[in-house]
Amino acid sequence: MPVILINGQPAEHISVLDRGFQYGDGLFETLRVSAGKPRRWAQHMARLTRGCQRLRITMPEPALLWSEAMALCAGKTDAVLKIVVTRGRGERGYAPPVPAVTTRVLSLSSAVAFPSLYYREGVSVRVCDTRLSGNPALAGIKHLNRLEQVLARAEWQDKGRDSEVAEGLMLDNNNNVIEGTMSNLFCVQEGEGGSILKTPSLVHCGVKGITRENVIRVAGAAGISVQETTLGLTDLYRSQELFLCNTLMGIWPVRRLGEHHFTVGPVTRQLSQALESLRD
Repeated sequence: MPVILINGQPAEHISVLDRGFQYGDGLFETLRVSAGKPRRWAQHMARLTRGCQRLRITMPEPALLWSEAMALCAGKTDAVLKIVVTRGRGERGYAPPVPAVTTRVLSLSSAVAFPSLYYREGVSVRVCDTRLSGNPALAGIKHLNRLEQVLARAEWQDKGRDSEVAEGLMLDNNNNVIEGTMSNLFCVQEGEGGSILKTPSLVHCGVKGITRENVIRVAGAAGISVQETTLGLTDLYRSQELFLCNTLMGIWPVRRLGEHHFTVGPVTRQLSQALESLRD
């Protein structure tokens, strides 16, 4: 069971009047914990701040969040920290309360252990039927409205003929590939000047992941051209390499997408190594 702090106090329940429960009116961050500290703290706080500004939610003091996070993470060598920020309690109706008192929830859970085969040989991925809706006002941030991802993830089971599927790709209503249900996507294509790393543009929907941000950064440092662009399934099928990424899993090479097969190529391996060596 996770260890939970709600507004700084050990607890497991929030009010049913909380707007995070009522409307998904809030944001969240998921951080990897190692050596007793949450990793990429500054980047996660920057995204949380942007999200709060976008939704007009009062951002909790980062120093307070840090103090509470360190209290939970102390002595933990490998764990997962989740931070949830909501607009707080409100009356019935969509109109935000004035003033609003932010609710903050920090929970610490055991680390997720992924099969080593995923990193060595890659994963099998499917294309989801559930589509992502476009809304530039919500694009990029990690808001609490995740029903599209929930429906997409329900399309396959972790047993039977579906058991080898590790992730599903989600498209928008214009058939553009956006991301995985829990991950960002990159593909490697050959250009005139060498390998080009491409990732879907997230102007209209999708989450700008912290690991996505860092992959772009280490690729640039390695002299690899990076493009944030519109991608369709045919663009992925003609790529030499595909990989997925998020905070907890790092980089997963893709070995199969539907009936199309890929190898774990040199660019994916190079970026995986560079990401692991990247300091917080």
